[in-house]
Amino acid sequence: MNSSRRKFLLTSSGAALGTFYATGLAAATEANGTEVEFTQLDPTTVASGLSTGSPIPLRQKSIPGFLSEKQLGIHHKSHYGGALRGYSALDASLQSDATFASDALGSMLRARVSKGNSVVLHEIYFARLSEKANKPEGDLAAMIRKRFGSFDKWEADFIAAGKSAAGWALLVHHPINGKLYNVASDEHAVSVLWMASPLVAMDTYEHAFYVDYENRKAQYVEKFVEHIDWRAVQSGSI
Repeated sequence: MNSSRRKFLLTSSGAALGTFYATGLAAATEANGTEVEFTQLDPTTVASGLSTGSPIPLRQKSIPGFLSEKQLGIHHKSHYGGALRGYSALDASLQSDATFASDALGSMLRARVSKGNSVVLHEIYFARLSEKANKPEGDLAAMIRKRFGSFDKWEADFIAAGKSAAGWALLVHHPINGKLYNVASDEHAVSVLWMASPLVAMDTYEHAFYVDYENRKAQYVEKFVEHIDWRAVQSGSI
């Protein structure tokens, strides 16, 4: 292998915003000419609800000091589960022999994308939470420093995105240019960066925090960054 080429194995969920999945090996060249490879998980091996039709169980019932069992339980069952049920129903209808008026069909197609994105983002959200803080390591840490100046600057930028976003704050990787982006989204299918794969997903809808924080969204956002499981981010686990 050429010495200018370093291979970064970052196994993401393969979830591409707006398109559900991006598979295979994506390579991008950084400004210094170094090529970085991101290996993305084949969706046929992912136990996502989009594949199985069943929600992925919570990894932990509560996260002490951050999210209670009641908050996580309602969020997981009603909102993640509800999105999966909605996606499955729409997908079944659209795959059936039924015919729909063009306006109704368009609404259903858009709703399926929105609910499908909601499923994937919720799976990333729940899987990459940790009781104890840890930090990114290796090439991912280096990419964050290069793109944002430092990990602290990335964190401040991500917190600002979370406070402003009505739906999701996301750290994503783009396979075309190899760059990282913080994305502020006001809905599951809004502010889409096509082909980008979410690495960190913070749910900023009120349903993610209202039991524990009521209207104190800023407090929830600031605590979220203290509970990102960067090992799960780098392993691509959902």
